[in-house]
Amino acid sequence: MPALQDITLAQFMIFTLVLVRTSGLMMVAPVYGTTDVPIRVRALLAFALAVLIAPTQWVADVPFPQSLPGYVLLLGGELIIGLTLGLGVVILLSGIRLAGQVISQASGMALANVADPTFGGNAAVFSRLLTLLATAVFVTTGGHRIVMAALLDTFLALPLGSVGLPRGIDQTIVTLLMQSFSLGARAAAPCVTAVLLATLILGLIGRTLPQLNILAVGFGFNSMVALGTLGVSAGAIAWAFQDQLEPALQVVLDMLSAAPVAT
Repeated sequence: MPALQDITLAQFMIFTLVLVRTSGLMMVAPVYGTTDVPIRVRALLAFALAVLIAPTQWVADVPFPQSLPGYVLLLGGELIIGLTLGLGVVILLSGIRLAGQVISQASGMALANVADPTFGGNAAVFSRLLTLLATAVFVTTGGHRIVMAALLDTFLALPLGSVGLPRGIDQTIVTLLMQSFSLGARAAAPCVTAVLLATLILGLIGRTLPQLNILAVGFGFNSMVALGTLGVSAGAIAWAFQDQLEPALQVVLDMLSAAPVAT
């Protein structure tokens, strides 16, 4: 009976470690971790993943903690791994959201805000539109399956019980931010260029016809130009996001698989 009790306690500890790692991913990963998905559904999904993955980890050599703080430290390490895995795509989505904000500012539609459950709070209309577009591309290209495969790979690269931040996490975040900013600039460039050209044309018209109220005409004209250009360039934006998605995930996986782990 004591041996059976030890096995049960060890398996329970392994299950909780797996559950915390999957829960960290479900908290931030696109599609899974947004507030569009009820928290009960996310909790159930994390629990179901833990039930499926935990039996494959029964033989893992996890040091049994001698105290409650040691156990909490192990749980914290697993949570960091799960959160880091979903970091790459979240930062890319932030770049797409930034592109929508820039387009809204340039077109004069920044005052039209809508609720954004993906990031929480309010966002410009174009930001919400581009976020939904990027999420659709993420699902269509199988990004959700790639994230699940990456989660399974982390158990090989970082076995249960790894404590601390992987080496190179600071450089990884810098790289992801650079990719996100580049993606946002590429996504916003067509609309911003078109709106700037439209503003220049309206300025020339205003100089030619001073009696024309450019302020009244320009707002609607810039909005139509932004909408038209966005409709034409939406496919290119989706392609750019898809092209940047896999490198971002690869950067995160390379960082997670880097050895040794910083303690």
